[in-house]
Amino acid sequence: MTRQFTIAALLLFGVSAGAQVVASHAPTVNMNPASASAPKDAALQVTGKAVARVNGAVLSDRDLLREMFTIFPYARQHSGFPKTIEAQIRQGALDMIIFEELVYQETQRQRLTISAARMSGAEAEFKKQFASQAEFQQFLKAEFNGSRQLFHEKLRRSLLIQKFLKLELDMKAAISQAELQAFYDKNPSKFEHPEAFAIQSISILPPRNASPEVLKEAQARAQEVLRQAKATKSYQEFGLLAEKVSDDDYRVNMGDHKLVELAKLPPEIVKAAHALKPGEVSDMIVAGNNYTLFRLNVHVAAGKTRLEAIKQQLRSDLQKQKYEQLRAELNKRLQKNAKVEVL
Repeated sequence: MTRQFTIAALLLFGVSAGAQVVASHAPTVNMNPASASAPKDAALQVTGKAVARVNGAVLSDRDLLREMFTIFPYARQHSGFPKTIEAQIRQGALDMIIFEELVYQETQRQRLTISAARMSGAEAEFKKQFASQAEFQQFLKAEFNGSRQLFHEKLRRSLLIQKFLKLELDMKAAISQAELQAFYDKNPSKFEHPEAFAIQSISILPPRNASPEVLKEAQARAQEVLRQAKATKSYQEFGLLAEKVSDDDYRVNMGDHKLVELAKLPPEIVKAAHALKPGEVSDMIVAGNNYTLFRLNVHVAAGKTRLEAIKQQLRSDLQKQKYEQLRAELNKRLQKNAKVEVL
């Protein structure tokens, strides 16, 4: 889905009491609050001030920065967020922490619980990110003044959010085979494809305004290359020859153009391709002083892609769309009677 509400995502505590970056998925970062390597960018500093209230529950700049790092983790390496998108990242992060708090409050209203076994398992999994017990204790000290109880409260909150969203979004967003088939049948134009060819090319391209002698040499070279190309027996052999002798830019990729729609190929190439079987090499095609030949690898006739060939990607795309729709509806429902104040 677009946003995975995993323990790591929800337990990104973000910044220590001394503004040192502490990523839950990167515990090797020095977690000493007095570290000289702490970010110096003002945008990365936290004071604990409130940035929003959700039904009276206060969300701080620590929560906001934690989510900003989740959205744009590269800020850790660059000690800040790109100015051109910082406002957008901040707004997205603010919307997310408000949504998470609304979800958490709903889990409380519904009296959802987390079993002791689930708590123990989640804690054990989380602690695997630390190199040692001492490093984990350092983390607890930096983030929770050493309080395991506060850590457990945060962990339980994360697990409750994850549990609720799995029920309300992940499970409901699942696409059945019947839904998949119905979408495919109702949208035939989405799965139609034009005729296309996959080719490898070799080109001999003499310089512009070349002398007659140079042009004669190019012609002779083209004939020799044609002979060698006709002798190749595989994609690999033709590709290695293209890398060695071709003048066009595709030589760096073994002459491979991948799959190209008929409408995007020169008429001369299309005409020659129609006369070839996959694996065959064309004759030389002359355009002015330029010489081109190609190997036909695949010829795809115009038609409709079978559902079996695309069902995995289609199911993923449809699930993402359904997930986002359900999430928007959930957010709207949770906000309906909530008091949300952005400070």
